[in-house]
Amino acid sequence: MPSEKIPATPDVRKRAPRKSAARQADPAPVRFVEPERRASLIAEAAFFRAEKRGFSPGHEMEDWLAAESEVDALLMSAKAGPRV
Repeated sequence: MPSEKIPATPDVRKRAPRKSAARQADPAPVRFVEPERRASLIAEAAFFRAEKRGFSPGHEMEDWLAAESEVDALLMSAKAGPRV
């Protein structure tokens, strides 16, 4: 009869958490902003960028795209909850 080693304690493996439980844990919800309000925020930010430049022509698209990026970043980083 061959001699086999039997462990004194059984091999206990931990179970990984269920994937459905991981999906339930949502990060902080992103606040929804109406498209008209977003466009208004972008227009205001673009205006202030142009104002800093002295309203020199030829940079309108650059101002708008930079303002759009800035506003979107601020909206994405905003915490949920009422703002006063």
